[in-house]
Amino acid sequence: MFARRAAALALVLACSALVATAATTGHATHPAAAAATSKPAAKPVAKSGDEAVDAVAAMVNDEAILVSDVEEGLYSYLQQSGLRPDSMQVDTLRRQVLDSIINDRLLEAEAKRQGITASDAEVAKQVDNAIAGAKERIGGEQAFQDQLKREGMTEAQLRERYKADAAKAIAVDRLKAKQVPPRTVTQAEAELYFAGHKDKFPRVPSEVHLQVIQIPPAPDSAALANGLARIQAIRKRIAAGEKFAKVAAEVSEDPGSAKSGGDLGFFTRGHMVKEFDDAAFALANGELSQPVRSPFGWHLIQALERDTVKTVAGRDSTDDGKPLVELHARHILVHLTPNDADIERAHLLAVRIRDEAIKGTNFATLVHRYSHYDGPANEDGDVGFISLGNLQPQIHAGLDSLEVGQVSDVLTNQSGFNVFKVLDRHAEREYKLEEIREELPNAVAEIQRREKIDAWVKSLRDKAQIEYR
Repeated sequence: MFARRAAALALVLACSALVATAATTGHATHPAAAAATSKPAAKPVAKSGDEAVDAVAAMVNDEAILVSDVEEGLYSYLQQSGLRPDSMQVDTLRRQVLDSIINDRLLEAEAKRQGITASDAEVAKQVDNAIAGAKERIGGEQAFQDQLKREGMTEAQLRERYKADAAKAIAVDRLKAKQVPPRTVTQAEAELYFAGHKDKFPRVPSEVHLQVIQIPPAPDSAALANGLARIQAIRKRIAAGEKFAKVAAEVSEDPGSAKSGGDLGFFTRGHMVKEFDDAAFALANGELSQPVRSPFGWHLIQALERDTVKTVAGRDSTDDGKPLVELHARHILVHLTPNDADIERAHLLAVRIRDEAIKGTNFATLVHRYSHYDGPANEDGDVGFISLGNLQPQIHAGLDSLEVGQVSDVLTNQSGFNVFKVLDRHAEREYKLEEIREELPNAVAEIQRREKIDAWVKSLRDKAQIEYR
């Protein structure tokens, strides 16, 4: 929902990445479940002129790989990773992307030689998933349609463009499964492998204990007043007897819920931003809220029903010994979008706050006075220990060299401008067996399978005629 939206990606690249990801199976999500991989990234250095972009980067047997293919693949990868390396790293990464495309072309050719294909139904499902994923990542249906207009294409054209990609991805995935079938690794075998091959596993990233002040850009008083007037007028319609769901479908500016009458389903505390959470959970079932302001705009919230989160065994989940309550609610949103002046005003405020912190003003005092952080934190802005590897690249870079007690520069993410204070640090280290014991068999099976696939792909490269241009 609107609580945690990422910045939009270009649709063509977003869907291309999602098609490829959706067709890949067996990727692990736990740090122990795959060998460590390097992800250097930056905005690629564009080639000058159409002729350079359309030049041939490599020949694979009789097939050409264009520079434009490499640049598009590079840009897609960089948009997903969000990192910003220097020009030398970009050149290295560009060669890695080219080699990856070469491998893909060889695998696609091998799948075709062996008669391995994807059905129309499989392709359609894959493209559907890719489009749905792109809509979610870009901020909903309306944002998706707006981006389509900016890129001068229709959804039908976008779907057609990625049918071929989806078919190839499914066929290659099936080819890999045929060439190197998944195998089961016993617990004893996995633990023995882990003891002798710790270099093949990622390390626990370094952690930082942080306090945070967050300054989200906010619309000026006139925009706030206009939005409030709109949401109050909407509330009067409902109070006069109009159905909430009907009004939500007509006027709500949350594309993720408007079509379903504003229905948000069940959610627990902490799932939404704090202002929304506090208002929603304070309502009695059936009660309609007064206008509620959040970083996304003005809301009307109606609580529908409550339940307790159940475990797999059917028992109540608990939090501090109490049943964990989930609320079923719906809402109407009048969206408020900060303009350039609002953003600049928030930035100047963040700079002033940072200057005060550097001069010695108590950081918790500044948190209480200014911060609008929407994540889990205590009243002093203490977010606890956070893995640097889980932070956005620009935040990671801004904190990486700070010592305990130091205050960061003003750092930017999609929520606004942030100032951090480092309270403590834990250095990077190896995983301990007890931390990953349960996941280890699947992790080792995946590492060994990838190694076999890599060796097989290398044999395909050895047999092929590959010429770099």
